[in-house]
Amino acid sequence: MTRAEAAHTADDGERRMPDRLRRLTSRQLSQLTARSDRLINEGLARVDAHKWHYAVLASLQEYGPGSQATLSRRTGIYRSDMVGVLNELVERGLVERVPDPDDRRRNVITLSARGRRRLPRLDKLLDELHDELLAPLSPADRDRLMDLLTRLLDHHTRS
Repeated sequence: MTRAEAAHTADDGERRMPDRLRRLTSRQLSQLTARSDRLINEGLARVDAHKWHYAVLASLQEYGPGSQATLSRRTGIYRSDMVGVLNELVERGLVERVPDPDDRRRNVITLSARGRRRLPRLDKLLDELHDELLAPLSPADRDRLMDLLTRLLDHHTRS
């Protein structure tokens, strides 16, 4: 068995995936996404956090306060899910939700002092998790991968 064949073979000697599937970029991206999500979700769960928590905190830190609808657009979290995410963050004291003085039907979400302290710790944890995910890649490979993924995503979000 060649080294390439061994890399595609499970511990029990059975082939993992047909080459035809391995050659499909969409399949590889899907498989890596599933593994990435599992790694990130499990890592964040160890510190009682979720990826959507991080997305909201990062958005508030970078862009400042916003409405629930604004945060939904910034983070890609569905509006219907945003309320639950914000409820969790409010309960944890990481964000504050107050009625908009200009439109009492709308809430304005701001990052609390506790949220500002929590975000750098989550940044550090995510850096460690991404190092684990990207372990076989050199720093130059990681930069190149990020560039390629960004170009693809930018292209398809404009379409």
